[in-house]
Amino acid sequence: MRPERLEDFVGQEHILGPGKPLRLQIERDQLGSMILWGPPGVGKTTLARLIAKITKCDFIPFSAVMSGVKEIKAVMVDAERSRRVGRRTIVFVDEIHRFNKAQQDAFLPYVERGDIILIGATTENPSFEVISALLSRSKVYALAGLSVPDLVKMLRRGLEALKVRASEEILEQIAVYANGDGRSAYNILELAAMAAHDSQITTEVVEDVLQRKALLYDKSGEEHYNLISALHKSVRSSDPDAALYWLARMLEAGEDRMYLARRLMRMAIEDTGLADPRALEQAVAAQQCVHFLGIPEGDQALAQLAIYLAVTAKSDAAYRALNAAQEEVQNGVAEPVPMHLRNAPTRAMKEWGYGEGYQHAHQFEDAVTNMECLPESLKGKEFYIPTRRGTESRFAERLAELKKLKEGG
Repeated sequence: MRPERLEDFVGQEHILGPGKPLRLQIERDQLGSMILWGPPGVGKTTLARLIAKITKCDFIPFSAVMSGVKEIKAVMVDAERSRRVGRRTIVFVDEIHRFNKAQQDAFLPYVERGDIILIGATTENPSFEVISALLSRSKVYALAGLSVPDLVKMLRRGLEALKVRASEEILEQIAVYANGDGRSAYNILELAAMAAHDSQITTEVVEDVLQRKALLYDKSGEEHYNLISALHKSVRSSDPDAALYWLARMLEAGEDRMYLARRLMRMAIEDTGLADPRALEQAVAAQQCVHFLGIPEGDQALAQLAIYLAVTAKSDAAYRALNAAQEEVQNGVAEPVPMHLRNAPTRAMKEWGYGEGYQHAHQFEDAVTNMECLPESLKGKEFYIPTRRGTESRFAERLAELKKLKEGG
């Protein structure tokens, strides 16, 4: 099932589409060491093997779980020998984040000399898990989870290989449940194929394999957007029971948990805002919990967040304030920064008047000045108009107080 050509590789158009950076590197045969960073089942190993095949490089796979420094050095000797006779070697390190510093260090001299082209695969942020010396000599490519259409395309190939039949709706359900993971999608399809009667995969077969009711999204994907819209509007309308129902519908349909965490986080800043600043803290904590615990334990964090956001005070004042400021920037004149707000790191800039008239707030009583910080044409303009709901009511009182202090009242 592994593709033989780049054209057959599914997904990752942002780096492998025509004219995209990695695609050009491969086509021009100008490979350098790289780190492929992405969630499980998006094709990191497949892509590394495909790169080796297209560029006619020897391919040596390493597992960070099974290999140590001794094994690394033994393979490097062979790679160095191959380079001397004009053959290139791609060393593929799966789960490179599991290698300790000494193991990662062992690759460095061979990468620097060009004895090997290192391709590391990781599900963790390379900035934290790969040593800086190796990271600086590699290009990091971020791979995304596969979309439902991408997975359906892969599953169609699987039907041909397994010589079974299934409707598009069933393939879409398997794709939704696989949650961006191609390996998981193929595993489900294979199990369903073994349980199929007369080579026909039915909804009942998929439900038996998944051990759950198949809640199908429609072919256009409209139901996906209908459900998230219902969740968002229920939260905005302060209806925790409805929010839980629509959340449960999406969880049972196999929706990407991190997608739900992102959308709930957006609700925290768009609909709750400064009426309850802790809502954003709760959203970030829930996202970390979902990432750390996974399914099903992390689902409870999403439920807790949905209830919190539905019940707490609401304000979109900050959301509207940014929109108003952006509209002003887009439609108005780009005024120069007033001289008194400019920094003056050199003597010449001070002589030109940079920073002249600046009032340092901490040198004034109550740390409040009457200095104007907007351009002259926007003097007195108000973008942020707080509501009287929740914590934001205190912001409204504080702004009124600041206005009096600035006016000398």
